[in-house]
Amino acid sequence: MAAALSASSSAGFDWNQIFDFTDYGELIVLLHNSLLAGAVLGLVGGLIGVFVMSRDMAFAVHGISELSFAGASAALLLGVGVVEGSLVGSLVAALLIGVLGSRARDRNSITAVLMPFGLGLGILCLALYSGRSANKFGLLTGQIVAVDDPQLGWLGVIAVVVVVGLFVVWRPLMFASVDADVAAARGVPIRGLSIVFMLLLGLAVAVSVQIVGALLVLSILVTPAAAALRLSSSPVMVPVLSVVFAMVSMVGGILLALGGSIPISPFVTTISFLIYVVCRVIAVVRARRGLSGRLRVATE
Repeated sequence: MAAALSASSSAGFDWNQIFDFTDYGELIVLLHNSLLAGAVLGLVGGLIGVFVMSRDMAFAVHGISELSFAGASAALLLGVGVVEGSLVGSLVAALLIGVLGSRARDRNSITAVLMPFGLGLGILCLALYSGRSANKFGLLTGQIVAVDDPQLGWLGVIAVVVVVGLFVVWRPLMFASVDADVAAARGVPIRGLSIVFMLLLGLAVAVSVQIVGALLVLSILVTPAAAALRLSSSPVMVPVLSVVFAMVSMVGGILLALGGSIPISPFVTTISFLIYVVCRVIAVVRARRGLSGRLRVATE
């Protein structure tokens, strides 16, 4: 009986589905586009994630990703470009949140309305789609084998637009993110900057959905920056650490996913989560050391 259960268990689960590094070198060569895409996405996600955290917009990222998923699903159903559909969905959501959600309360309400609508519309389109099931699953959880040259080109162009746009508005956007009232009093165009940032965020979400899927975008656009903020408050070090963490998560996740038959997203999210946990532990240790040091000085 025990032998039968053991055989049944081994038949139901195979570790080779997760880790199988046979012919690993050949696979890396074949999927160089995916590695490049992961590095580029890490750069974009790490940079824009700093503003997502400073502006408290993690919830909005998830809302945009659902509309991006809906646009990509509709494009898949209609037989048009999935990248273009994802972009349209992201930008529509970003504009709606940016224009109607100037205050945090309004922004959260609009996001909460858009999320179920986008997810429901996307599921409807996928249910009507009669093509390969891998295409459906990939929109939700990401895939590493589908990054062809045209998609890599799209990713490169969008990444350049997002990075250049961020550097152009970096200082006033950071000022507005830290203290919007003082920035407005100094003549900073708060509303205009908010809409520009939402458009850049929409572009970043759209390209992220193509790689890590709509359900797990937060692991690239939020978690690395959240981890970086646990280690530093420097306006220079936080973006640098955020980019490094995002790149390690993306490229590391791809390298691990190459050795198995499951999607990339579990690997990326696990690495990203572990980085956050380590950074949080380091922050706690630092805080305790600082407190003990202050207590020692006070008692002396």
